[in-house]
Amino acid sequence: LKVLSHIDSILRSPRAPPLIYRRSKGPVQNYTKENGQECGFEHLPLTIEMWADQLMALKDLHRSLRKLSLELVPWHAADPQDNRESIRVEDLQFVVDAILEEIENKEKNSQAPSLPTLRAIVSHFQKLFDVNSVSGVYPRMNEVYTKLGEMTNAMRNLHELLELDCSAPPTVVVDTVGKLCDIINENVTEQVQQLLGTQDIHSIIKKLEEHECFFPPFQALVQDLLCLLEISNLDDILPAVRNLK
Repeated sequence: LKVLSHIDSILRSPRAPPLIYRRSKGPVQNYTKENGQECGFEHLPLTIEMWADQLMALKDLHRSLRKLSLELVPWHAADPQDNRESIRVEDLQFVVDAILEEIENKEKNSQAPSLPTLRAIVSHFQKLFDVNSVSGVYPRMNEVYTKLGEMTNAMRNLHELLELDCSAPPTVVVDTVGKLCDIINENVTEQVQQLLGTQDIHSIIKKLEEHECFFPPFQALVQDLLCLLEISNLDDILPAVRNLK
């Protein structure tokens, strides 16, 4: 009777689910406590059987959730207590939470490129920069980055030297350098013409030919005079010759 009374107190506890306690409406078949109050236990065996079935089904549900977890999150370590006798609801909730967390992470990272996209990018880089193997991609990337830095610095310096706007495209820089070279070449031609005293290219060629004919014998004569007079400077030739007179 004490046991029944203890069970009855548990069933009437605020923590107990309403399902496990119902007052009997049939003939008096239930046990009676010391104070004469009824204890509605006639339906309890059926409830316990239902719970037993549910507890057995928890193991099957846990096994199915573990299979699903291995498909969705295979990097999660297997539960070392998978084969234990009793499975708690907390175990199932843990597996479900892990799966939900992975799904949420996938949704957040949905913008990340897929593996085929990454392979296509690497293949395209190999074609653009003539890389034969995947292992050569990183060295060529570093080389391209270095060359790009040198090119950027050179273009920045040219913009400053030519007093161009920093947004000027490379074609403008090349055109400006070409014009500057043309101006320099024109100035050099004018200076040569002024030096030679002629505006005719044929006259320039003739003067150069005359120079080639005259200069070697003149140079040999000067060298002989320096040796004969035992002097080393051209300016000393005339004084030495006058002294001989």
